[in-house]
Amino acid sequence: MLQAKTNQFIALITLIAALGGFLFGFDMAVVSGIIEPVKLQYGLSASQEGLFVSCALLGCIAGVAFSGYLSDRIGRRKGLFIAAFLFIISAVGFAFSEDYAVLIAFRILAGMGVGVASNVSPLYISEISPANKRGGLVTFYQLAITVGILAAYISNFFLQRNAAAYTGDSNGLLHWLFIENVWRGMFLVGVFPALAFALLLFIVPESPRWLVQYGRTDEALAVLIKTSGKQNAAADLEAIREMASQKKGGFSELMRQPLSKLLMLAMVLTALSQLSGINGVIFYGPTIMKSAGIVTSDALFYQVILGVANMLFTFVAIMKVDSWGRRPLYLYGSIFAAISLALTGVCFWMNITGWWMLSCIMLFLLFFALSLGPLKFVISTEIFPTHIRGQALSICIMTMWVSDWLVNLLFPILRDGLGIAATFFIFSFFCFLSFLYAKSKLMETKGKSLEEIEKMFAKDKDAIHGSVLNIQ
Repeated sequence: MLQAKTNQFIALITLIAALGGFLFGFDMAVVSGIIEPVKLQYGLSASQEGLFVSCALLGCIAGVAFSGYLSDRIGRRKGLFIAAFLFIISAVGFAFSEDYAVLIAFRILAGMGVGVASNVSPLYISEISPANKRGGLVTFYQLAITVGILAAYISNFFLQRNAAAYTGDSNGLLHWLFIENVWRGMFLVGVFPALAFALLLFIVPESPRWLVQYGRTDEALAVLIKTSGKQNAAADLEAIREMASQKKGGFSELMRQPLSKLLMLAMVLTALSQLSGINGVIFYGPTIMKSAGIVTSDALFYQVILGVANMLFTFVAIMKVDSWGRRPLYLYGSIFAAISLALTGVCFWMNITGWWMLSCIMLFLLFFALSLGPLKFVISTEIFPTHIRGQALSICIMTMWVSDWLVNLLFPILRDGLGIAATFFIFSFFCFLSFLYAKSKLMETKGKSLEEIEKMFAKDKDAIHGSVLNIQ
């Protein structure tokens, strides 16, 4: 009975924290439905259009840059509140702004919210989770991103259909937002989940590991009793206190061994996961499927199909990450993702269109959602000490956004310059690099507490090589 109550509490706070991922996915995907109407309404040049699409990434980078330090100083929970606030302000401001420069400013602000959420949400979930469930619970964050992407696609699709079918005569505010300027309504919808996120955070406790770091052990014990049960709470608290008392330092510590090698591991895995071309497939999906000969003029509908597949496949990772383990899941997923992308390239090269090509793309989404997508968050939130985990994760998330920016920038150039077949072969190559790098460097951390993982790498400066290469 008590264990069931504990599990329910952990599930509740995980779902609330994962709303940060939902808002991340919604905000980044909703723009796909508003590019064309904004371009037409404001008469944007090619450079202005490019700025409009990419400016949110500037905000993401800025948000990540301060969120790591901020979450280490004021706490994970307050960091989540800041993300929710940024989402609310940016959604309202964007929907009601008429000047192009002001639209850009609010898109940057929205990107800052995404940047904060992309760092603090998985960090919090990792620190609040029991060791034997941590992988699956952190993967819920990735699932929330895919649900947010799907929600944005569905919302855009129905709002666009409703505006196109409307034949009435009205001049009210709702007509202006959802009919006359439907793209404003598309963005304003994001206010509702952002408000829910902010309100639900009031029932979420602070991370016990952060509380111990700042000497608030009584509060930490109270949280651990709710998340671990009375029998395990005292032992968990002692383990957290032991590691917190042994470690002192700051950002510069990440630049010294053994943490510098762990940081390199997390950064490389994060970069390679994004260089697999996942954003090219998600955000340029309609263009790709048009080349496959199966897309009608309704591009938003086919984005919904990709969004559904991406979300459903992430459930597999949630079910298997704590039973199969991080290492085998990453290895199998990355090699089969490489094969799927190579087959997609072959289809384009040999002009094999239709459902054969779509099946190859779907297979890539399956294996990405199983491994490269969620495991970068799981691994990055596990391998660093508590006192510096926020800053370390912020560097990894920064790496993700820079890699995303490169893919978004280069995909159209590669597609039009080298051809779409060659573009997919390049993405396949990066997936294969992920497999090779993980095979030689990635450790298994399944079932270990964060303190046990920390001890594993704190024995000596050679601990990383010994653990990484020998743990299967």
